[in-house]
Amino acid sequence: MIRRVSRENPLWGAPRIHGEILLLGYAVSQSTVAKYMAKRQPHGGGPTWKTFLENNKQGIASMDFVIVSTIRFKLLYCLVIISHSRRRIIYVAVTTVPTAAWVVRQLSEAFPWNDAPKYLIRDNDPVFNGLVQRRLRNFGIRDRPTAPRSPWQNGYSERINGTIRRECLDHILIFSESHLRRIMRAYVQYYNNARTHLSLEKNSPNKRHIQNGGVIRSIKHLGGLHNEYARI
Repeated sequence: MIRRVSRENPLWGAPRIHGEILLLGYAVSQSTVAKYMAKRQPHGGGPTWKTFLENNKQGIASMDFVIVSTIRFKLLYCLVIISHSRRRIIYVAVTTVPTAAWVVRQLSEAFPWNDAPKYLIRDNDPVFNGLVQRRLRNFGIRDRPTAPRSPWQNGYSERINGTIRRECLDHILIFSESHLRRIMRAYVQYYNNARTHLSLEKNSPNKRHIQNGGVIRSIKHLGGLHNEYARI
């Protein structure tokens, strides 16, 4: 119990944990509590990055690039911005040459002044520095770059990027920038409105309601690659 309480409450010291243990009916000394507390992590005993994400997910968004090769081996860069609260894809944009100025324009499109998140998590891609950081400050968004070589700190973006590849891009040949743009718009429509998530109690980012009456019909997405089922 001492280890469990100390692991679940990294801000608590031995006296606080000792008080909780006493109230649970365990007659132990404070020195015993200090002896058997879980060892603190190197981050200094404060909340973990995972705890920060969980506590603030209502106001967090993250962004990253998905790199796509066309049928002629031309590289395209797809910027994907996702909201953490319901894993909703907020915005996608495609370019052949990602620059800081281009990213700034996309941020202006993605975040109206009254709809900007409190935090934006991104990796240390040089294109996100300088001009992009200044624009985030102007929006009132707190910039949260990840540590070097720590993709797990931007886990939501890493996960959605992998999902986009497995469920869409790995099955479609991309011919051009405009083609990728159309495909991504279609996938975002499916992802936000139809695709279910375990973390959302098996519902979609834009919540679907249970249907009890009507004939079941399938709605094809991405040319039949995915189907949505609804009662009509």
